[in-house]
Parts: sequence; structure tokens; C-alpha cells
Amino acid sequence: MLGLGIVVRAVTGNGLAGALGHLLPGGVTLPSLLGIAGLAAVLANVINNLPAVLVLLPLAVPAGPGAVLAVLLGVNVGPNLTYAGSLATMLWRRIARDHETSIDLGEFTRLGLLTVPAALFLAVLALWASLHAIGG
Repeated sequence: MLGLGIVVRAVTGNGLAGALGHLLPGGVTLPSLLGIAGLAAVLANVINNLPAVLVLLPLAVPAGPGAVLAVLLGVNVGPNLTYAGSLATMLWRRIARDHETSIDLGEFTRLGLLTVPAALFLAVLALWASLHAIGG
């Protein structure tokens, strides 16, 4: 984990943080929270969810707890779109293969495309409603 932190720090310190900082919406409006969670989901699928957390959380903290929670939703729900989105999915695939069970990439991707956007939208909607109910 220390090595991952060092690599992420090097990459963010050399331009990634600045580029993502311009893309990360601010505020706790529903569109902002959806944008934050969506960006986190995309980044988790591109670079994996663990480095995505390390990259995005420092950028989200100044926007408050709602933005941090939207990042966490994005990096936990979003990676289900691809096999490489999270370490847990890659480990799950390896265990299934070790037990001679094949997982069809096409079916996995179709199910991800059907469920992830809806689950992420509903989770962010619940977050937004909760923030408004408790005054966050």
C-alpha cells in the first residue's frame, strides 16, 4: 500500500491533481454530487478504485463531507462496470477461475452497464436527500 501511495503522490504531483481539480464539481447540489460520483466511478474503472480514492479524496475534502461521500460512492459502486475496476473484482474472478467457473466478460459488462448507473444514481440521490434532511 505504501508503494501505491508513493506512485499516486508522484502522479498527482505532476499534473493529474490539477487536471482532475478542474473537472471536479463543487457544492452539494444533486448535479454536483452526481458529477463527483460519476468522475470517481470513471476514474476507478480507468486506474482502479484504490488509487482513485487516493487521488480524489484530497481534492474533494475542501468541498465538504457531501463531496467526500460522493467520491466514496463512486469508487465503490462504479468499479462494477469492469473487471479491472476494483481489486475485489479481480480477486473474485481469480477465485472463480481456480474453482473452474468461467465468468463471461460480455455478460459481466452487460450486467454492469445495466445496474451500475442506476445504483449510483439512487445512492447519490439518497446521499443528497440525507444531506438536505440533516442540514449537510
